[in-house]
Amino acid sequence: MNQPPTKRKRIFISACEHSAEQHCANLIRACHDYLATRQPWPDGSETHTEPMLEWVGLGGDKMAEAGCQLLANPIQKAAMIYNVLKQLGYYRKLIRQATAYLAEHAVDLVVVCDSPAFNFHIAKAARRRGIPVLFYVAPQLWAWAPWRIYKLRRRCTKLACILPFEQEWFCSRGVDAAYVCNPLFDELNVSVENNVKTYADYQSHAPHIALMPGSRDAEIKSLWPALLEIAALIRQRRPQATFTACAADDEKQTMMQTVAQGGPAVAYRIGRVYETAQTCDFTLVASGSATLQVAAAGCPMVILYQSNKWLWHLVGRRLIRTRYLSLVNILARRELVPEYMPYFDAVDPIAEKCCGLLANTAKLAQTSQSLTELVKPLAAGKARDKTARIVFEMLGLND
Repeated sequence: MNQPPTKRKRIFISACEHSAEQHCANLIRACHDYLATRQPWPDGSETHTEPMLEWVGLGGDKMAEAGCQLLANPIQKAAMIYNVLKQLGYYRKLIRQATAYLAEHAVDLVVVCDSPAFNFHIAKAARRRGIPVLFYVAPQLWAWAPWRIYKLRRRCTKLACILPFEQEWFCSRGVDAAYVCNPLFDELNVSVENNVKTYADYQSHAPHIALMPGSRDAEIKSLWPALLEIAALIRQRRPQATFTACAADDEKQTMMQTVAQGGPAVAYRIGRVYETAQTCDFTLVASGSATLQVAAAGCPMVILYQSNKWLWHLVGRRLIRTRYLSLVNILARRELVPEYMPYFDAVDPIAEKCCGLLANTAKLAQTSQSLTELVKPLAAGKARDKTARIVFEMLGLND
Protein backbone atom coordinates (compact mmCIF):
# COMPACT_ATOMS: atom_id res chain seq x y z
CA MET A 1 0.00 0.00 0.00
CA ASN A 2 1.36 3.42 -0.93
CA GLN A 3 1.85 5.81 1.95
CA PRO A 4 -0.17 9.02 1.73
CA PRO A 5 1.70 12.30 1.35
CA THR A 6 1.69 14.75 4.22
CA LYS A 7 0.24 17.55 2.08
CA ARG A 8 -3.40 18.10 2.83
CA LYS A 9 -5.88 18.02 -0.01
CA ARG A 10 -8.62 20.63 -0.18
CA ILE A 11 -11.97 19.58 -1.67
CA PHE A 12 -14.69 22.07 -2.54
CA ILE A 13 -18.12 20.42 -2.36
CA SER A 14 -21.52 21.79 -3.37
CA ALA A 15 -25.03 20.61 -2.40
CA CYS A 16 -28.15 22.75 -2.68
CA GLU A 17 -31.00 20.54 -1.47
CA HIS A 18 -31.80 18.04 1.28
CA SER A 19 -31.04 14.70 -0.37
CA ALA A 20 -27.82 16.00 -1.94
CA GLU A 21 -26.71 17.31 1.46
CA GLN A 22 -27.22 13.86 2.99
CA HIS A 23 -25.29 12.19 0.15
CA CYS A 24 -22.41 14.64 0.58
CA ALA A 25 -22.31 14.23 4.36
CA ASN A 26 -22.11 10.45 3.90
CA LEU A 27 -19.38 10.85 1.28
CA ILE A 28 -17.29 13.05 3.59
CA ARG A 29 -17.57 10.48 6.37
CA ALA A 30 -16.73 7.63 3.98
CA CYS A 31 -13.55 9.43 2.92
CA HIS A 32 -12.48 10.00 6.51
CA ASP A 33 -13.30 6.36 7.35
CA TYR A 34 -11.14 5.29 4.44
CA LEU A 35 -8.27 7.44 5.72
CA ALA A 36 -8.52 5.76 9.10
CA THR A 37 -7.69 2.38 7.53
CA ARG A 38 -4.53 3.56 5.78
CA GLN A 39 -0.91 3.07 6.91
CA PRO A 40 0.78 5.51 9.31
CA TRP A 41 1.98 8.85 8.03
CA PRO A 42 5.40 9.02 6.37
CA ASP A 43 6.84 10.65 9.49
CA GLY A 44 6.05 7.48 11.40
CA SER A 45 3.27 8.92 13.56
CA GLU A 46 0.08 6.98 14.00
CA THR A 47 -2.04 10.12 13.98
CA HIS A 48 -1.71 13.61 12.58
CA THR A 49 -2.61 16.95 14.09
CA GLU A 50 -4.70 17.93 11.04
CA PRO A 51 -6.94 15.90 8.77
CA MET A 52 -5.46 14.86 5.45
CA LEU A 53 -8.58 16.10 3.65
CA GLU A 54 -10.04 19.56 4.09
CA TRP A 55 -13.64 19.98 2.99
CA VAL A 56 -15.15 23.38 2.26
CA GLY A 57 -18.16 24.48 0.26
CA LEU A 58 -21.92 24.95 0.09
CA GLY A 59 -24.31 22.76 2.03
CA GLY A 60 -26.18 22.30 5.26
CA ASP A 61 -25.86 21.30 8.89
CA LYS A 62 -25.36 17.59 8.12
CA MET A 63 -22.32 18.39 6.00
CA ALA A 64 -20.97 20.68 8.71
CA GLU A 65 -21.35 17.90 11.28
CA ALA A 66 -19.44 15.58 8.95
CA GLY A 67 -16.51 18.01 8.87
CA CYS A 68 -17.20 20.49 6.05
CA GLN A 69 -16.50 24.20 6.47
CA LEU A 70 -19.58 25.93 5.04
CA LEU A 71 -19.31 29.14 3.07
CA ALA A 72 -23.12 29.31 2.89
CA ASN A 73 -26.15 27.13 3.64
CA PRO A 74 -28.51 26.99 0.63
CA ILE A 75 -30.44 23.95 1.88
CA GLN A 76 -33.30 25.97 3.34
CA LYS A 77 -33.63 27.79 0.02
CA ALA A 78 -34.13 24.55 -1.91
CA ALA A 79 -36.90 24.96 -4.48
CA MET A 80 -38.45 23.26 -7.44
CA ILE A 81 -37.78 24.45 -10.96
CA TYR A 82 -40.45 27.13 -11.25
CA ASN A 83 -40.02 28.57 -7.77
CA VAL A 84 -36.28 28.88 -8.17
CA LEU A 85 -36.97 31.79 -10.52
CA LYS A 86 -37.94 33.84 -7.48
CA GLN A 87 -34.54 33.19 -5.88
CA LEU A 88 -32.22 33.85 -8.80
CA GLY A 89 -30.53 36.72 -6.98
CA TYR A 90 -29.62 34.49 -4.05
CA TYR A 91 -28.19 31.74 -6.25
CA ARG A 92 -26.23 34.22 -8.36
CA LYS A 93 -24.66 35.52 -5.16
CA LEU A 94 -23.73 31.95 -4.19
CA ILE A 95 -22.12 31.36 -7.59
CA ARG A 96 -20.07 34.56 -7.25
CA GLN A 97 -19.03 33.54 -3.74
CA ALA A 98 -17.97 30.05 -4.83
CA THR A 99 -16.17 31.39 -7.90
CA ALA A 100 -14.24 33.88 -5.76
CA TYR A 101 -13.21 31.15 -3.34
CA LEU A 102 -11.92 28.94 -6.17
CA ALA A 103 -9.95 31.89 -7.53
CA GLU A 104 -8.40 32.81 -4.19
CA HIS A 105 -7.64 29.39 -2.69
CA ALA A 106 -5.79 26.28 -3.81
CA VAL A 107 -8.38 23.57 -4.41
CA ASP A 108 -7.45 20.02 -5.46
CA LEU A 109 -10.92 18.73 -6.39
CA VAL A 110 -14.47 20.02 -6.78
CA VAL A 111 -17.41 17.71 -6.04
CA VAL A 112 -20.86 18.87 -7.13
CA CYS A 113 -23.93 16.87 -6.14
CA ASP A 114 -27.20 17.00 -8.09
CA SER A 115 -28.88 20.40 -8.84
CA PRO A 116 -27.25 20.71 -12.29
CA ALA A 117 -28.81 24.10 -13.08
CA PHE A 118 -26.75 25.52 -10.23
CA ASN A 119 -23.78 23.19 -10.11
CA PHE A 120 -22.95 23.54 -13.80
CA HIS A 121 -21.83 27.07 -12.88
CA ILE A 122 -19.61 25.80 -10.06
CA ALA A 123 -18.12 23.17 -12.36
CA LYS A 124 -17.47 25.77 -15.06
CA ALA A 125 -15.57 28.00 -12.62
CA ALA A 126 -13.50 25.02 -11.48
CA ARG A 127 -12.59 23.77 -14.95
CA ARG A 128 -11.52 27.29 -15.98
CA ARG A 129 -8.90 27.03 -13.26
CA GLY A 130 -7.84 23.52 -14.20
CA ILE A 131 -9.48 21.92 -11.14
CA PRO A 132 -10.88 18.42 -11.75
CA VAL A 133 -14.63 18.08 -11.16
CA LEU A 134 -16.56 15.07 -9.93
CA PHE A 135 -20.31 15.11 -10.59
CA TYR A 136 -21.93 12.98 -7.87
CA VAL A 137 -25.42 12.05 -9.11
CA ALA A 138 -25.65 12.30 -12.87
CA PRO A 139 -27.93 15.01 -14.28
CA GLN A 140 -30.91 13.35 -15.93
CA LEU A 141 -30.05 14.38 -19.47
CA TRP A 142 -31.54 11.13 -20.75
CA ALA A 143 -34.94 12.40 -19.55
CA TRP A 144 -34.95 15.98 -20.80
CA ALA A 145 -32.75 18.52 -22.58
CA PRO A 146 -30.19 15.92 -23.77
CA TRP A 147 -28.28 18.61 -25.70
CA ARG A 148 -26.75 19.61 -22.35
CA ILE A 149 -24.39 16.66 -22.80
CA TYR A 150 -21.99 19.03 -24.58
CA LYS A 151 -21.93 21.27 -21.53
CA LEU A 152 -21.46 18.29 -19.22
CA ARG A 153 -18.49 16.98 -21.24
CA ARG A 154 -16.73 20.33 -20.91
CA ARG A 155 -17.34 20.69 -17.18
CA CYS A 156 -17.13 17.13 -15.85
CA THR A 157 -13.94 15.16 -15.25
CA LYS A 158 -15.69 12.14 -13.76
CA LEU A 159 -19.37 11.29 -13.40
CA ALA A 160 -20.76 9.09 -10.59
CA CYS A 161 -24.04 7.57 -11.81
CA ILE A 162 -26.70 6.32 -9.40
CA LEU A 163 -29.03 4.51 -11.84
CA PRO A 164 -27.89 1.28 -13.54
CA PHE A 165 -28.46 2.30 -17.16
CA GLU A 166 -26.75 5.69 -16.86
CA GLN A 167 -23.14 4.54 -17.12
CA GLU A 168 -23.59 3.16 -20.64
CA TRP A 169 -25.72 6.15 -21.71
CA PHE A 170 -23.12 8.72 -20.65
CA CYS A 171 -20.03 6.74 -21.68
CA SER A 172 -21.44 6.32 -25.18
CA ARG A 173 -21.64 10.11 -25.37
CA GLY A 174 -18.07 10.77 -24.35
CA VAL A 175 -18.40 11.26 -20.58
CA ASP A 176 -16.16 9.30 -18.20
CA ALA A 177 -18.87 7.71 -16.05
CA ALA A 178 -19.06 4.98 -13.41
CA TYR A 179 -22.08 3.40 -11.72
CA VAL A 180 -21.73 3.64 -7.93
CA CYS A 181 -25.15 2.28 -6.83
CA ASN A 182 -27.72 4.58 -5.26
CA PRO A 183 -26.84 6.68 -2.18
CA LEU A 184 -30.44 6.56 -0.96
CA PHE A 185 -29.70 3.03 0.22
CA ASP A 186 -26.37 3.70 1.93
CA GLU A 187 -27.98 3.39 5.34
CA LEU A 188 -30.27 0.49 4.46
CA ASN A 189 -29.39 -2.40 6.76
CA VAL A 190 -31.74 -5.08 5.43
CA SER A 191 -32.10 -6.88 2.13
CA VAL A 192 -34.90 -5.33 0.12
CA GLU A 193 -36.29 -8.74 -0.82
CA ASN A 194 -37.25 -9.15 2.84
CA ASN A 195 -39.66 -6.22 2.45
CA VAL A 196 -42.12 -7.93 0.12
CA LYS A 197 -45.61 -7.43 1.49
CA THR A 198 -47.87 -10.49 1.20
CA TYR A 199 -50.98 -8.67 2.47
CA ALA A 200 -52.00 -11.91 4.19
CA ASP A 201 -53.40 -9.97 7.17
CA TYR A 202 -54.42 -6.89 5.19
CA GLN A 203 -57.82 -5.37 5.96
CA SER A 204 -58.98 -3.44 2.91
CA HIS A 205 -61.61 -1.56 4.92
CA ALA A 206 -58.91 -0.16 7.23
CA PRO A 207 -55.76 0.50 5.18
CA HIS A 208 -52.79 2.33 6.66
CA ILE A 209 -51.68 4.93 4.12
CA ALA A 210 -48.53 7.06 4.04
CA LEU A 211 -48.67 10.65 2.75
CA MET A 212 -45.35 12.04 1.47
CA PRO A 213 -45.53 15.54 -0.04
CA GLY A 214 -41.75 15.99 -0.44
CA SER A 215 -39.15 17.98 1.44
CA ARG A 216 -39.15 21.33 -0.35
CA ASP A 217 -41.49 24.18 0.58
CA ALA A 218 -42.71 24.43 -3.02
CA GLU A 219 -43.59 20.73 -3.12
CA ILE A 220 -45.45 20.90 0.17
CA LYS A 221 -47.43 23.98 -0.88
CA SER A 222 -48.49 22.41 -4.16
CA LEU A 223 -48.99 18.77 -3.12
CA TRP A 224 -49.92 18.67 0.57
CA PRO A 225 -53.43 20.18 0.18
CA ALA A 226 -54.09 17.72 -2.66
CA LEU A 227 -52.91 14.77 -0.58
CA LEU A 228 -55.24 15.83 2.22
CA GLU A 229 -58.16 16.05 -0.24
CA ILE A 230 -57.39 12.59 -1.57
CA ALA A 231 -57.11 11.25 1.99
CA ALA A 232 -60.51 12.74 2.81
CA LEU A 233 -62.07 11.11 -0.27
CA ILE A 234 -60.55 7.75 0.66
CA ARG A 235 -61.84 8.16 4.22
CA GLN A 236 -65.36 8.64 2.84
CA ARG A 237 -65.14 5.20 1.22
CA ARG A 238 -63.10 3.60 4.01
CA PRO A 239 -63.90 5.33 7.34
CA GLN A 240 -61.35 3.20 9.21
CA ALA A 241 -58.42 4.23 7.00
CA THR A 242 -55.48 5.74 8.89
CA PHE A 243 -52.82 8.12 7.60
CA THR A 244 -49.20 8.83 8.49
CA ALA A 245 -47.35 11.77 6.94
CA CYS A 246 -43.60 12.21 6.57
CA ALA A 247 -42.14 15.68 7.12
CA ALA A 248 -38.52 16.54 6.35
CA ASP A 249 -38.03 18.41 9.64
CA ASP A 250 -39.90 20.11 12.48
CA GLU A 251 -40.43 23.28 10.45
CA LYS A 252 -42.01 21.33 7.58
CA GLN A 253 -44.20 19.40 10.02
CA THR A 254 -45.51 22.65 11.50
CA MET A 255 -46.27 23.92 8.01
CA MET A 256 -48.14 20.72 7.15
CA GLN A 257 -50.09 20.64 10.41
CA THR A 258 -51.28 24.21 9.85
CA VAL A 259 -52.65 23.32 6.42
CA ALA A 260 -54.17 20.05 7.69
CA GLN A 261 -56.39 21.69 10.33
CA GLY A 262 -59.96 20.58 9.83
CA GLY A 263 -58.98 17.72 7.54
CA PRO A 264 -58.66 14.00 8.21
CA ALA A 265 -56.64 12.96 11.25
CA VAL A 266 -52.96 12.45 10.36
CA ALA A 267 -50.02 11.15 12.41
CA TYR A 268 -46.62 12.70 11.64
CA ARG A 269 -43.06 11.42 11.46
CA ILE A 270 -39.88 13.38 10.87
CA GLY A 271 -37.96 11.91 7.94
CA ARG A 272 -37.94 8.10 7.99
CA VAL A 273 -39.52 7.71 4.57
CA TYR A 274 -38.30 4.14 4.18
CA GLU A 275 -39.32 3.06 7.68
CA THR A 276 -42.77 4.62 7.32
CA ALA A 277 -43.39 2.89 4.00
CA GLN A 278 -42.38 -0.41 5.59
CA THR A 279 -45.22 -0.12 8.09
CA CYS A 280 -47.89 1.12 5.66
CA ASP A 281 -50.08 -0.68 3.14
CA PHE A 282 -49.98 2.05 0.52
CA THR A 283 -48.31 5.40 -0.16
CA LEU A 284 -49.18 8.66 -1.88
CA VAL A 285 -45.80 10.22 -2.67
CA ALA A 286 -44.33 13.22 -4.45
CA SER A 287 -42.23 12.37 -7.47
CA GLY A 288 -38.53 12.23 -6.67
CA SER A 289 -35.99 10.20 -4.74
CA ALA A 290 -38.52 9.24 -2.06
CA THR A 291 -40.27 6.99 -4.59
CA LEU A 292 -37.21 4.71 -4.64
CA GLN A 293 -37.20 4.47 -0.85
CA VAL A 294 -40.89 3.58 -0.91
CA ALA A 295 -40.15 0.97 -3.58
CA ALA A 296 -37.35 -0.48 -1.45
CA ALA A 297 -39.87 -0.85 1.37
CA GLY A 298 -42.06 -2.90 -0.97
CA CYS A 299 -44.93 -0.46 -0.62
CA PRO A 300 -47.31 0.08 -3.57
CA MET A 301 -47.79 3.74 -4.36
CA VAL A 302 -49.32 6.46 -6.47
CA ILE A 303 -46.88 9.19 -7.56
CA LEU A 304 -47.85 12.84 -7.94
CA TYR A 305 -46.21 16.02 -9.14
CA GLN A 306 -47.61 19.47 -9.76
CA SER A 307 -46.58 22.03 -12.35
CA ASN A 308 -47.74 25.32 -13.75
CA LYS A 309 -50.28 24.29 -16.38
CA TRP A 310 -49.27 26.87 -18.97
CA LEU A 311 -45.54 26.30 -18.55
CA TRP A 312 -46.07 22.56 -18.81
CA HIS A 313 -47.98 22.76 -22.10
CA LEU A 314 -45.77 25.46 -23.57
CA VAL A 315 -42.37 24.15 -22.48
CA GLY A 316 -42.30 21.16 -20.15
CA ARG A 317 -43.96 18.50 -22.25
CA ARG A 318 -41.72 19.39 -25.20
CA LEU A 319 -38.52 18.93 -23.20
CA ILE A 320 -39.33 15.52 -21.72
CA ARG A 321 -37.82 12.62 -23.69
CA THR A 322 -39.04 9.66 -21.61
CA ARG A 323 -42.38 7.85 -21.85
CA TYR A 324 -42.75 7.92 -18.06
CA LEU A 325 -41.76 10.68 -15.66
CA SER A 326 -41.35 8.93 -12.30
CA LEU A 327 -38.08 7.16 -11.47
CA VAL A 328 -39.91 3.95 -10.58
CA ASN A 329 -41.63 3.67 -13.95
CA ILE A 330 -38.56 4.83 -15.87
CA LEU A 331 -36.52 2.04 -14.29
CA ALA A 332 -39.32 -0.49 -14.83
CA ARG A 333 -39.86 0.73 -18.42
CA ARG A 334 -43.59 0.35 -17.82
CA GLU A 335 -46.27 1.84 -15.61
CA LEU A 336 -45.51 -0.30 -12.59
CA VAL A 337 -47.32 2.25 -10.39
CA PRO A 338 -49.79 4.98 -11.37
CA GLU A 339 -48.22 8.40 -11.91
CA TYR A 340 -50.08 11.72 -12.12
CA MET A 341 -47.42 14.10 -13.37
CA PRO A 342 -48.61 16.78 -13.39
CA TYR A 343 -52.07 16.24 -11.93
CA PHE A 344 -53.37 19.83 -12.39
CA ASP A 345 -55.51 19.79 -9.23
CA ALA A 346 -57.72 16.92 -10.45
CA VAL A 347 -57.84 14.84 -7.26
CA ASP A 348 -61.04 12.84 -7.84
CA PRO A 349 -59.49 10.47 -10.44
CA ILE A 350 -56.49 9.91 -8.15
CA ALA A 351 -58.73 9.04 -5.18
CA GLU A 352 -60.72 6.68 -7.41
CA LYS A 353 -57.53 4.94 -8.55
CA CYS A 354 -56.33 4.62 -4.96
CA CYS A 355 -59.60 3.09 -3.80
CA GLY A 356 -59.49 0.59 -6.65
CA LEU A 357 -55.97 -0.50 -5.75
CA LEU A 358 -56.75 -0.69 -2.04
CA ALA A 359 -59.55 -3.15 -2.85
CA ASN A 360 -57.29 -5.41 -4.93
CA THR A 361 -55.16 -7.45 -2.52
CA ALA A 362 -53.60 -9.56 -5.27
CA LYS A 363 -52.54 -6.47 -7.20
CA LEU A 364 -50.99 -4.92 -4.09
CA ALA A 365 -48.97 -8.07 -3.35
CA GLN A 366 -47.81 -8.38 -6.95
CA THR A 367 -46.75 -4.74 -7.05
CA SER A 368 -44.83 -5.12 -3.78
CA GLN A 369 -42.88 -8.03 -5.24
CA SER A 370 -42.10 -6.11 -8.44
CA LEU A 371 -40.95 -3.01 -6.58
CA THR A 372 -38.43 -4.85 -4.42
CA GLU A 373 -37.02 -6.67 -7.45
CA LEU A 374 -36.71 -3.35 -9.26
CA VAL A 375 -34.55 -1.67 -6.63
CA LYS A 376 -32.27 -4.59 -5.74
CA PRO A 377 -29.53 -3.43 -8.17
CA LEU A 378 -29.65 0.05 -6.63
CA ALA A 379 -28.94 -1.30 -3.16
CA ALA A 380 -26.24 -3.78 -4.22
CA GLY A 381 -23.41 -1.68 -2.76
CA LYS A 382 -22.65 1.48 -0.80
CA ALA A 383 -22.56 4.48 -3.11
CA ARG A 384 -20.66 6.54 -0.54
CA ASP A 385 -17.81 4.02 -0.44
CA LYS A 386 -17.60 3.59 -4.22
CA THR A 387 -17.64 7.37 -4.68
CA ALA A 388 -15.03 7.84 -1.95
CA ARG A 389 -12.69 5.57 -3.91
CA ILE A 390 -13.24 7.77 -6.98
CA VAL A 391 -12.40 10.84 -4.88
CA PHE A 392 -9.10 9.29 -3.80
CA GLU A 393 -8.30 8.23 -7.35
CA MET A 394 -8.90 11.77 -8.59
CA LEU A 395 -6.68 13.13 -5.81
CA GLY A 396 -3.93 10.67 -6.70
CA LEU A 397 -4.22 8.97 -3.31
CA ASN A 398 -5.43 5.57 -4.44
CA ASP A 399 -3.53 2.50 -3.36
